[in-house]
Amino acid sequence: MFTGKRPTDNIFSDGLSLHNFAKVDLPAQIPSIVDPILFQQREKDASTSINNAHNQSSDSNHKILECLISILKLGVTCSEELPSDRLAINVVVPQLQVIKNTLLGGRRTSIAVSS
Repeated sequence: MFTGKRPTDNIFSDGLSLHNFAKVDLPAQIPSIVDPILFQQREKDASTSINNAHNQSSDSNHKILECLISILKLGVTCSEELPSDRLAINVVVPQLQVIKNTLLGGRRTSIAVSS
């Protein structure tokens, strides 16, 4: 959902899978992994609220980027080839709650996603 790609897209050949596509470039290449539409929507939202201070916008962008990286890392660990290598749902849900709280400005906790 975050990449905008399907596992059956033409780019996934010669051993490249959606899982590997996201895993190989994280976190350094997040703009090339995430669907550009997500960034376009963010830019559109930012331009409609011109009264925001520059620092707020910068902090907000950093928060969104941090959350995107965390969600993608979590998605990669949940989609490991071997089921025994995947995270259990009772581990995933609290991590998703931390990501949500970070994004929405809830409690301030660090996001720790094991890879």
